[in-house]
Amino acid sequence: MRPTRTATRRRYLMCPPVHFDVVYSINAWMDPGKPTDTGLAVVQWERLRNLYQGLGHQVELIDPVPGLPDMVFAANGATVVDGRVLAARFRHAERAAEAPAYADWFRRRGYPVHLGEHVNEGEGDYLVTGERILAGSGFRTDPRAHAEAERVLGLPTVGLTLVDPRFYHLDTALAVLDHEEIMYYPAAFSPESRATLRELYPDAILATDADAEVFGLNAVSDGRHVLLPEQAVHLIDALWNRGFVPIGVELSELMKSGGSAKCCTLEIR
Repeated sequence: MRPTRTATRRRYLMCPPVHFDVVYSINAWMDPGKPTDTGLAVVQWERLRNLYQGLGHQVELIDPVPGLPDMVFAANGATVVDGRVLAARFRHAERAAEAPAYADWFRRRGYPVHLGEHVNEGEGDYLVTGERILAGSGFRTDPRAHAEAERVLGLPTVGLTLVDPRFYHLDTALAVLDHEEIMYYPAAFSPESRATLRELYPDAILATDADAEVFGLNAVSDGRHVLLPEQAVHLIDALWNRGFVPIGVELSELMKSGGSAKCCTLEIR
């Protein structure tokens, strides 16, 4: 029999992609020479937001800032645990102004905000599980930032090194499903990090090459429902067999900038 899963109501922060475009290249997916359709990006994003609301989750919005086309990827703006906010510090100048915009949003609502001392790209590289923070590095977040996250957010961090430039953030190669259950793409990690993941999560769902290449791991789970790209058919089958309810989403325009459902979604814990 399939396990029974229980959803937990979540609170998310999202940013409408009204200024979305690909005008520079800071990852392997971005090609400014390819056309983008901002109107379609907005429609696809709105469907994602509506799905969250239909599942009973609360969605807060931050105002998009002109000139910041990647601000739609709210997950990169901060990491929030028990009401404590670690603001991002972006590696690339093209995204640097997003950090104060997100920090100000939280500060205006009374959250204590710690400005990152080292480069960290929020939940792009910090994924919170039941007992720890899985902390990525290799392309964006500075490994020195992991100790800072541990100190500010009050959870131990486990460092994981990414080695494939297509999977430049941890949330493109790994997704937290429920407490200490995850799914991930082994080839995105160094041998040492693969060994760590096998030890910590021996029953994890492993993604195929095809799953990873369609951003199937850039997924959002509430403990029962898992929203992920509909093309990740192997992961969808595996999730269903584990008792989860996979919900396919289509975010083809935003994927031109290297992001999908999780990139658009910052959880406010």
